[in-house]
Amino acid sequence: MSPSPPWSRRTEVAVTTAFWVFLTGLLLVRGVLSPRGPVGLGPYAVARILSEYAAWVVLTPVVFALAQRFPLERGHAVRRLAGFVVFGLAVAAAIELARSALVQGLIDGGALPERLARRGRLRLTPLESVTRLQFVDEFVIYAGVLAAGFARGFAARAVERETESARLSAQAAQLEAERARLEGQLTDARLSALRMQLNPHFLFNALNAVSAYVERDPERAQTMLAQLGGLLRRVLDGDARPEVPLADELALLRDYLAIQQARFGDGLVVEEAVESGVLCALVPPLVLQPLAENAVEHGVSRLAGTPGRIAVAARRETGPGGDERLVLTVTDNGPGGAPPSPRDGGGVGLSNTRDRLATLHGHAATLTLADGPGGGAVATVTLPYRTLRAPSHA
Repeated sequence: MSPSPPWSRRTEVAVTTAFWVFLTGLLLVRGVLSPRGPVGLGPYAVARILSEYAAWVVLTPVVFALAQRFPLERGHAVRRLAGFVVFGLAVAAAIELARSALVQGLIDGGALPERLARRGRLRLTPLESVTRLQFVDEFVIYAGVLAAGFARGFAARAVERETESARLSAQAAQLEAERARLEGQLTDARLSALRMQLNPHFLFNALNAVSAYVERDPERAQTMLAQLGGLLRRVLDGDARPEVPLADELALLRDYLAIQQARFGDGLVVEEAVESGVLCALVPPLVLQPLAENAVEHGVSRLAGTPGRIAVAARRETGPGGDERLVLTVTDNGPGGAPPSPRDGGGVGLSNTRDRLATLHGHAATLTLADGPGGGAVATVTLPYRTLRAPSHA
């Protein structure tokens, strides 16, 4: 079913009726203003005009309804147009027939002077007026009404398509917002699960490092426990955040490495090389600690008689596509050739870090492990460079 016009039926009937009434009045005024004077507007002319346009007041809604019901759609246009032509010829002939019959009736009834019967086409019988194609002017009017009906239907369908398009666009936007919300919830849930997995692993390793000194060096163990308490406070305070400023992550890393320095004494040296301006860059929490832990457990702890060294670096660089990236590295001077499982991401800390990077940034973030040029190992994290307005602290 074709759509209804973007106005009420009552309004449409009122407008079309007003149009025909206006046209009728215009023709009557024209007759009055004729060069021949009002005499040119005789009873016959008045009867002819009123009967003709009264018929179109009734027929216009019918033609509009047919044009709406049978639009000239592809595949049906020729057949429907032929039907409209046949219907129009029938309508025009019927109007002419009825009008001629009406005029003849008025003459026979004495409403029109008998002398008019001898003038013009009044001498024709109703059938003769049809067979001599006196209805062509009515067919022309029909064609105009039909064209207006098609235009009306086209306008109504255009309004309906626009309304439907707006509705679908709004629905699509709503679905997209809902999808983004659900994806955000899924990402948050996944990050929380990964963080819950990482925290016990981190705590276990830290306590294991402290426990080694509880009996043989209680003072060092006490210092390490105090440092561990501060470290855990930092970890738990930021537990709900998917990203933190690099400044916060470096502060946490320093606490962790301070525990390891208390463990190794002079056997561990820590170096930092952080570019100015990157402290406000956003990183996943505990992104550096697993790298440092890997450097300690599979690098520094395997040295014999040689002081260990861990270097932490952070810099900003431009990628091949012009995108800004943050590059974090943790380098140790261990013997290299560590067991493949932890260095290839098999350990909980490193595999967890990879999963969190993938969840937050997809393929735009990477974690790689490689042998250092002078020995040891280099862990590198590359992720999109995004910042806060200012670092929380230096």
